[in-house]
Amino acid sequence: MKKKRLSLLLVLLLSVFTVLSACSSSSDKKPASNAAENKGKQDSKPQGKLTVYVGFQEDHAIEAMRQFTKDTGIEAEMVRMSGGEILAKVLAEKDNPQADIWYGGPSDTFNAAKKDDLLEAYVSQEAAKIDERYKDPEGYWTGIYMGALGFAYNKDFIKKHNIDPPKSWEDLLDPIYKGQVVMGNPSSSSTAYTVMYTILKVMGSEEKGFEYLKKLHAQIQQYPTSGTATGRMVGMGEAAAGLIFAHDIVKYQEEGFESLGIAFPEEGTGYETGAVGIIKNNKNPELAKKFVDWALSKNAQEVGQRTGSYQSLTNPDAKQPEKAIDFSQLNLIDYDSEEAGRERQRLIEKWNKEVK
Repeated sequence: MKKKRLSLLLVLLLSVFTVLSACSSSSDKKPASNAAENKGKQDSKPQGKLTVYVGFQEDHAIEAMRQFTKDTGIEAEMVRMSGGEILAKVLAEKDNPQADIWYGGPSDTFNAAKKDDLLEAYVSQEAAKIDERYKDPEGYWTGIYMGALGFAYNKDFIKKHNIDPPKSWEDLLDPIYKGQVVMGNPSSSSTAYTVMYTILKVMGSEEKGFEYLKKLHAQIQQYPTSGTATGRMVGMGEAAAGLIFAHDIVKYQEEGFESLGIAFPEEGTGYETGAVGIIKNNKNPELAKKFVDWALSKNAQEVGQRTGSYQSLTNPDAKQPEKAIDFSQLNLIDYDSEEAGRERQRLIEKWNKEVK
């Protein structure tokens, strides 16, 4: 009897040991499984942080970076500069790029950067939706918006002097505007370079265009570094007229500059194709491609409207701003962005030598 009880006790103890061993083994394996799962989740999260040089209004840029991170999970920081300043900075950093993406500003400067081998070609699948007129055929840049040049004028000045708003390029040469016109410096401002190239085309030849620019120089109060700054100057009554993209004039009107008016030259006006491109030899090439994909999307292009930026959008699926300029009502010139980019440095050097 004692032997049977001892045998039964041994069987029970062996069973308990087996169960405990199984539980211990199972417990040991579970954390390993969770660790592997967590590692997989971490690996799927985008690694790295993008640096973006931005060529449009700062409030729009800040909102765009926030939306990009929200949509993709990728962190991004931005530095806002004028288009000419971005081009100069990217060129200076050619051997050690400090940014990954160039976002916004006229495609002229992107074409100049392409000429100097500063951009990386990338044809996004999203680019298929964009009209051929608004993208580089090799993928060095892709258009995200368009903007037409206009005249910003001060309504109080017009009323005080009992004159009509300027409606032609020749109107700006009227003695009443002497020392009252502002435009950006073409060396730093891509807006101002678009103005200069437009004038050369409107006047029919480079020679006649520079003759006009010399006459206009006598009317100029100052050439600020930023082309968009001229809108505020006119709105505040510091100048009577400014040369600027029309959507920026609308933005300043929305901000409360009630004395700010907008007009367009009858002889013809130029326009920009605001673009996005990848800086060559950047530190985050795969993330940079994701940024371009995002920038061409409907969601990205609609961001500007939330901050009062009313450019016309290139993605046909995006909702156009209600306050966007109607291009069909304007006399637009045949603006050659590729030529403007190719000739940029030569024309600016000529302007510095012969005009300013």
